[in-house]
Amino acid sequence: MSDFDYDLFVIGGGSGGVRAARVAAGDAGAKVAIAEESRFGGTCVIRGCVPKKLMVFASEYGEMVADARAYGWEMSDATFDWDTFRPKLEAELDRLEGIYQNLLDNSGVERFDQRARVADAHTVELADGTRKTAKHILVATGGWPVKPEMDNADLGITSNEIFHLDKLPKSILIVGGGYIACEFAGVLNGMGVEVTQYYRGAQVLRGFDDEARGLVAEEMRNRGVDLHCGTNLLEMRKEGDGIWVKATNGTEKVFDQVLFATGRKPNTDGMGLEEAGVELGRNGEIIVDEYSQTAVPSIYAIGDVTDRVNLTPVAIREGMAFVETVFKGNPTKPDHDMIPTAIFTQPEMGTVGLSEEAARDQEPIEVYVASFRPMQTLFAGRDDRVLMKLIVSQETRKVLGCHIVAPQAGEMIQLAGIAVKMGATKEDFDRTVAVHPTMSEEIVTMKAPTRKS
Repeated sequence: MSDFDYDLFVIGGGSGGVRAARVAAGDAGAKVAIAEESRFGGTCVIRGCVPKKLMVFASEYGEMVADARAYGWEMSDATFDWDTFRPKLEAELDRLEGIYQNLLDNSGVERFDQRARVADAHTVELADGTRKTAKHILVATGGWPVKPEMDNADLGITSNEIFHLDKLPKSILIVGGGYIACEFAGVLNGMGVEVTQYYRGAQVLRGFDDEARGLVAEEMRNRGVDLHCGTNLLEMRKEGDGIWVKATNGTEKVFDQVLFATGRKPNTDGMGLEEAGVELGRNGEIIVDEYSQTAVPSIYAIGDVTDRVNLTPVAIREGMAFVETVFKGNPTKPDHDMIPTAIFTQPEMGTVGLSEEAARDQEPIEVYVASFRPMQTLFAGRDDRVLMKLIVSQETRKVLGCHIVAPQAGEMIQLAGIAVKMGATKEDFDRTVAVHPTMSEEIVTMKAPTRKS
């Protein structure tokens, strides 16, 4: 009989932790427990990807009505009703949480619906004071949005609260320029909210391809988002039913709501990790090796709490690699190279591989670009533009990066990502027959490089 209560104790019931727990129990036959202080499903299912994408869908229908008229449909003006949408959103999240719970139960994982912390290398302490021992501990507690350190910051909300508003504001200031800020700018703008966005940097979506993010910013402005780069929030205070703010550009204005999308922090506070010997980084992230193992051999960590690649599918892959390594005797490193990513801005951006800027710092490249007005919205009289872009190594001819700004870019980049991950060359793309008429056919019809560097 084991000297421990469990073979594995997982702290955190998000996508990564749940996958690791149920696979370790169901496939590897391990005795597993999991603790979650909030709701099973974690950031992605409860307060991230899933509700956000449903809000993206909801926000796009207004534009469809105008387009439908241009195509001959007789339709009345579209209005969005938050009171109709919100309960359906909450019901869907409840349904998905139930699925996660059932997956754990059906795999034989014991669930604890309370906070847990690390007491020592093999012991977990629950909020009720109960202690459980485990041969292995997996920390998968994710991250949490943070607000800037300034007076009255508590007047603003974060992405956690945006899904649970009693009513939609008539106006909102979004502070930040990352993908979360830009996604919600598009969503709320599409729902009829007057959106202003401040970002202190020169251009939003820092770290992504310059040309692609430039087009996203341009299209955001064209669709009605009042985007100000090089601008930050100086002061804020309550004024009547609104929030008065002053910006670094001298602007003073009252908004119904302020949304801070200014960064996230790993959930490691009060977890007992450092006391147990686990090393943390400057932002509170858990330091792990290539196999997700911490400085304490029996403790592992996956997902956003490690601040490596903060994406749900990556956390799931890390969880699977952990199970292979620890419970199946097959040492497996999670693969963090060439990960396709979608940003659900309006328009969407899909990307895989290197940006033009990163690639040219690495080696001589060719850049192939097609930017055009797509058939569907052109016919409807809109000026929307899309972008298809390939970064190619001059030496090996491999496609080093692919960037798409267009409706459904996320769907396109998933498939393009397979080719790029496999090491396809520009000539492989050229040999592929175009699917006509589509936006994505431009990916295989760009013959001459736009520029070389």
